[in-house]
Amino acid sequence: MIITGMKHFESVCQKKLVEQYNKTRPEANIDMGDVFIVWSCKTLQNYKCLASTTVSGDGVYVEYTYNGDKQELYEDFYVKESNRCITEE
Repeated sequence: MIITGMKHFESVCQKKLVEQYNKTRPEANIDMGDVFIVWSCKTLQNYKCLASTTVSGDGVYVEYTYNGDKQELYEDFYVKESNRCITEE
């Protein structure tokens, strides 16, 4: 896989998130319009982005890292386990 720029990288990540999401949650059937990039950057030959979905309550958070030396894309798929308010030390 060869990434040609930031827009290309973000598009590849969105496609991969849709593929993985629909594979593990076939009842959902999302498309690229349901995916958004939270943050992305490029450092030297490497890219990284954080992505999520607009699906209410799914808690999905995905991190993509592209290793430009090896031309490999890594995907870390997370689901929010909890959300709590802590007011005391």
